[in-house]
Amino acid sequence: MREASSPWFFLWKKAGPSFLLYQLLIQPVPGGIVLSLQARILVVDDEVEVGTFFCCLLERKGYRVTVATSGREAREAINDQKFHVAVVDLKLPDSDGLFLLQEVKKVQPGCEVIIMTGYSTTRTAVRAIQLGAYDYIEKPFEDISQIEALIDKALDFAGGAEERKKRLSTAEWGHIAARTGMIVGNSQVMNRLLSVAYKIARKDVNVLIQGETGTGKEVLARFIHAASPRCDKPFIAVNCGALPENLLESELFGHEKGAFTGATGKRRGIFELANHGTLFLDEIGEASLSIQVKLLRVLETGEFMRVGGEKPIKTDVRVIAATNVDLEQAVREKNFREDLFYRLDVVRLHLPPLRERREDIPVLVEHFLHELSDRGLNQNIKISSEAMKIITGYSWPGNVRELVNAIHQAAALCDGAVILPGHLSSRITGASNRFQKPGVVLPDKQAAGSSSLNLLQNLVHSGDFPAGLEDEELPRVFHMLKVLENRVREAMSRRGLPCPPPATIEEMEREAINQALVYSRGNITLAARILGIGRNTLYRKLREMQGESKTVG
Repeated sequence: MREASSPWFFLWKKAGPSFLLYQLLIQPVPGGIVLSLQARILVVDDEVEVGTFFCCLLERKGYRVTVATSGREAREAINDQKFHVAVVDLKLPDSDGLFLLQEVKKVQPGCEVIIMTGYSTTRTAVRAIQLGAYDYIEKPFEDISQIEALIDKALDFAGGAEERKKRLSTAEWGHIAARTGMIVGNSQVMNRLLSVAYKIARKDVNVLIQGETGTGKEVLARFIHAASPRCDKPFIAVNCGALPENLLESELFGHEKGAFTGATGKRRGIFELANHGTLFLDEIGEASLSIQVKLLRVLETGEFMRVGGEKPIKTDVRVIAATNVDLEQAVREKNFREDLFYRLDVVRLHLPPLRERREDIPVLVEHFLHELSDRGLNQNIKISSEAMKIITGYSWPGNVRELVNAIHQAAALCDGAVILPGHLSSRITGASNRFQKPGVVLPDKQAAGSSSLNLLQNLVHSGDFPAGLEDEELPRVFHMLKVLENRVREAMSRRGLPCPPPATIEEMEREAINQALVYSRGNITLAARILGIGRNTLYRKLREMQGESKTVG
């Protein structure tokens, strides 16, 4: 270990100084920087030239620099002196950068650590960030200004209280989170996750997001894209579990005219459309082994071929994959290729379930209610403290997706200004709550039931009932009817009454086709795409349905 002094002697002795060191000689000290003799920086690298470079870079700004060429010297330094920032090489002759990082954070928690790494060790460098490193930089260094800016930002963080660090961190990525719909809340785990995601977003590496269904994996992927240098290029998402294998291959890679039945023209795939942008592969664990082979080739070579094509096409995409299954277990069970897993798992981010960050639930609830008000539905609606207590105590197996649906249901059933416990689903309250307007006392169960039944009968027999509703009211009525249907079915089951039998597969298929046609307003191509089948297949099924209708008639 040595206290650096006279780095210019090193430059004088070098017969051919590197471009970076030459830049240091000709660059002035940036204006506006306050020189501080109190700022102490530790540089740990076994290459003497690297230590000298940092001395040249930092001492001219008034920082005190100590250089250690081994893990032993670094440990002596952190036990003898106080440092604000430590710049640590990942590979040391007698130590590992990750272990040294943890030792620095243990002895001097306020010291911010920047890891130096080669590109081939990016995975380990990201692991360092997850262990508490401020950031990492890749060697060889190419941009002096970026290094200076990174160290200055680390100095701003150094020694600050957790709350101050949280504010500084949020100031960097808060506007991006708001723009992409990433509601962070108050939990430390989510703030830490977004800080890590923001830092790795600027590094052009693949990301694997793990989390339960409904935790917001696609929203996190959009956040990473928006914070990346590719933010002005396309972001395209595809659900690998929602399409049959042949359709997924065509969706990903495109197809040539005549490649298969129904391929009436050439079609570009998502890898082609997302060129220079970001491709989000949701439910990657559901992809078949043959699709996995093709994905691996694209990630390794940057080339693919359309279905039925003969000419390779180059693509430059950043892949963010997501899954709610344990891919490592899938690899052990031979259901997922190990080589593809390691290609995707350069950086792994874990989205915690809602039950593990309950302090975020009130923030999310208020956000969803504010969204309803912004859309002109349930203006200025609030939630009572009793209802909030119930919501916060619920386990939310469906996570954020279930929470937003529950809030929308409660808001639809609430005709006042405040959501009460009675407006929440019995699934959430843990009891069968019969909806009742606040302030209205019904004489007894039988009277209430008869009154409700008469009301429903009047609505059913009123042919012009929908015509009397405004456009924005129709979706709420549709939603309430679905909620009512489910509650009636639950009540019948609890009372031991025979429920209507479930629909057969054929009936479900006919209903799905009818709903797709209604949704697409008769557009066969769009309806087929929604159903995940080919257009010719949909035509065939429609002819079969017409034939059945004539037979019945």
